[in-house]
Amino acid sequence: MSKEILKKVRQIEIRTKNIVNDFFGGDYHSNFKGRGMTFSEVREYIPGDDVRSIDWNVTAKTGKPHIKVFEEERELSVLLLIDVSSSGVFGSKNELKIDVAVEIAAMLSFSAIKNNDKVGLALFSDKIEKYIPPKKGKKHVLRLITDIVNHDFGSNQKRTSIKNAIDFANKISKRKSVIFLISDFIDDNFWNELKFLNFKHDLVGLQIYDSYEKDFPNIGLINIYDSETGKKTWIDTSSRKNRKKFSENSNKKLNSFSKKCKKIGFDLLQISTDDDYVKFLMQFFRKRAKRN
Repeated sequence: MSKEILKKVRQIEIRTKNIVNDFFGGDYHSNFKGRGMTFSEVREYIPGDDVRSIDWNVTAKTGKPHIKVFEEERELSVLLLIDVSSSGVFGSKNELKIDVAVEIAAMLSFSAIKNNDKVGLALFSDKIEKYIPPKKGKKHVLRLITDIVNHDFGSNQKRTSIKNAIDFANKISKRKSVIFLISDFIDDNFWNELKFLNFKHDLVGLQIYDSYEKDFPNIGLINIYDSETGKKTWIDTSSRKNRKKFSENSNKKLNSFSKKCKKIGFDLLQISTDDDYVKFLMQFFRKRAKRN
């Protein structure tokens, strides 16, 4: 592995771990509960305790009222489904869409292990390109981040199949899991599968888009290259009419997708490469925790 890759992984680790420690850990915990409650211990009854929790056997033996204490069974399996198709290798300013996706994935991974959860990874384009089963521990999370950073994103005009990714997630996740689907969602024909996955698991979608996809600037005559199909199109961005049409189409797609997700109860957060994703994630998860 090159020094450049190791340096990038280390930078991501430092940045995202600090965010988790300073801000994000509690928001993660309050959103994703364990599988239920498990018995912990018996202690003496204190006025105000729920009388339904009284352990009558221990109470009878000791002559003093005792109650059963339960605690949350915390351990969960978390799966990161990350789109590594060619459309993610786009960024008009400082970061590519895939760069933002990697940092968010790292932050979610460190949040998971901080809460003693297992985390796994599946990278997908129009096929599953890599799968690492869920495990615990910092060493495992660093391996996940390294494998994402070291992945070959730019070759062979990789297309997207969210349907295939969802089918794979359903196949490998036998028990209820927390699944983060991170993509630009430049795809279609996956809604029936998405509804089923959303019903079966705790599913959250993170749609990453670039600011230029929403509000195209005046930069003259440009040749736009579709990285997934290989097609090129000339656009005159000096034309206000062309810019307006491009922006309207992009905003319409984003809004339409958001409405469709709400309609089926699929939790979606749309994040631009220009956004402060930490702030957006915290707001999103706090709102989600109140609702749940």
